[in-house]
Amino acid sequence: MTPGDLILTPRGVRFMGRYFPCSIGKGGISANKREGDGATPTGIHKIVGGFYRPDRIAPPRTALPMMPLRLNDLWSDDVKDAEYNHLVNGHNYSFSHEKLRRADPLYDLVLVTSWNWPCATPGKGSAIFIHEWRRPGYGTEGCVAFSRTDLHYIVENLRPGARLIVPDQP
Repeated sequence: MTPGDLILTPRGVRFMGRYFPCSIGKGGISANKREGDGATPTGIHKIVGGFYRPDRIAPPRTALPMMPLRLNDLWSDDVKDAEYNHLVNGHNYSFSHEKLRRADPLYDLVLVTSWNWPCATPGKGSAIFIHEWRRPGYGTEGCVAFSRTDLHYIVENLRPGARLIVPDQP
């Protein structure tokens, strides 16, 4: 572990010597993550980059690769889709997916982890992101979520090679 990693603990996520309150999957933590179980997967997950809403926020100041979200950007969560657990763009996309340009602010700034990506195993779980929470303690679909202020601080201070570490028992 390095000081630049995000480490899930019972007190929240430890990052750069500080603790940040967070929300995790409503299904708890799982060593056997499956699509739709709502669990946050255990393990060491690289933070590979992310997305932001250019119509809502300025490009984040970060050393990580960040892409502006486009209209019709989606994340495939359909195990039958060849693009399962990948970014896709399409209007009336025929496979099950999650819209990345949401009405709420949860995905205004999103980090993508390496969970089951880029070589996805269908059914093993998709879209383990780091994003803004709905409210403190409100479970996610498996992602790790923070307050808007804390998320922006984390993104600005992450360095390439940073990881999200989720132990079996935080």
